[in-house]
Amino acid sequence: MSKKDENQFEEEVKNNIDETEKNVEQDADTVETQGDDADVKENSSAEAEESSDASDAKEAEETVDIEEEKSSKKDQKDAVIEELQDRLKRQMAEFDNYRKRTEKEKSSMFEMGASDVVKKLLPIVDNFERGFKSVTDEELETPFAKGMDMVYKQTIKMLEELQVKPIEAVGLEFNPDLHNAVMHVEDDSVGENIVVEEFEKGYTYRETVIRHSMVKVAN
Repeated sequence: MSKKDENQFEEEVKNNIDETEKNVEQDADTVETQGDDADVKENSSAEAEESSDASDAKEAEETVDIEEEKSSKKDQKDAVIEELQDRLKRQMAEFDNYRKRTEKEKSSMFEMGASDVVKKLLPIVDNFERGFKSVTDEELETPFAKGMDMVYKQTIKMLEELQVKPIEAVGLEFNPDLHNAVMHVEDDSVGENIVVEEFEKGYTYRETVIRHSMVKVAN
């Protein structure tokens, strides 16, 4: 090989070496760049995942807060409803008691008023009965006496419809709840403590004594 050829060969080898080194450097740069890109992508993916996790955690926290707020509002609403229902029940019970009390008072006032009216009618009945006892049988047949008898019977019927009843006395044992003893007499023909005579008839109104019988009692 000539000197010239050797120099040319060395020049080609040197150029090949330089080109190979250049290619190796380019490949190294490419690998580094790809590594950097991979790191960037990995970091970005991690950051995105962290961001996603943070977002999910925030959404979960917000959901919990909303649920707690709804639960709190529901509990408050239920408490208000329960309080209103309890108040309504108490008011209904109070109104029912008031209605019953009012009805009882009305009934009591009506009975008191009716009792007073009956008490005022009783002397009229007494006068009718005394008048009939003082007339003869012939006088009882006159039109006037018959007219008075009709009025008397009508009054007695009205009293019966009002549940006013006469108290039985003569021949019965003296009862202080029904009778008022104004006279005592010794009488061996009747038993002890027996009513032998009635001076004024007593009456009851709906099982309540409105006037005691005035009687004579045997000792």
